[in-house]
Amino acid sequence: MTKTSKSPHKLRFAILATDTVLFSKDQGGLKVLLMKVDRPPFYVQHWGVPGGLIHPKETADEAAKRHLWEKAGAKKFVHIEQLYTFSALDRDPRGRVVSVAYLALTPTTDIVRRGGSEVRWFSVENLPKLAYDHKDIIRTAIERVRSKLAYTNIAFGLLPEEFTLGELQRLYEVVLRRRFDKRNFRKKLFSLKLVVGTKKKKRAGRSRPAELYRFSERRHKVVGIL
Repeated sequence: MTKTSKSPHKLRFAILATDTVLFSKDQGGLKVLLMKVDRPPFYVQHWGVPGGLIHPKETADEAAKRHLWEKAGAKKFVHIEQLYTFSALDRDPRGRVVSVAYLALTPTTDIVRRGGSEVRWFSVENLPKLAYDHKDIIRTAIERVRSKLAYTNIAFGLLPEEFTLGELQRLYEVVLRRRFDKRNFRKKLFSLKLVVGTKKKKRAGRSRPAELYRFSERRHKVVGIL
């Protein structure tokens, strides 16, 4: 007597997507790159971070980078890392979508204009109306950046290859929203060997030329700055 095999249960899965919070900085502070969302139910002035579904033959990392380029025209980011997995049951009104969110940093606000997409930089202090749960995603990314400025060299992702110490200090001050003593801040940088001089100078208006520095390493590492 042969044993009858049971039919396997039908499995139902959530759809996987990525959403990437790309930050940059200018004189006004920390900026985030957003895209106009024009799909139901978000018709009127809703924005969101670049993202989309993960293809069957790509990793989440590959999908995040692909969507940044294909949808937002952003290719020159120098740091990207997984941020958090957002899986609330009702996060996407179209169905069950789980998002692997990413944090990315770039020292430039230059982007390539992509046909059919409206993309713009917004101050994190003045965000527009956001679709889905992107407000929570952006808030989580801001908290991550502020936290990692204290114990890593992640600032390299928001500055050009050469910068003044004043520019580096201003980055910390505008992102962390606090002031630092100039002497102590620079003493800590040098004691950690975080930056090295380039023997070049930068002139700004009538001020005395300031020496240009670079990070001793432009790769992510743990270092106790604050």
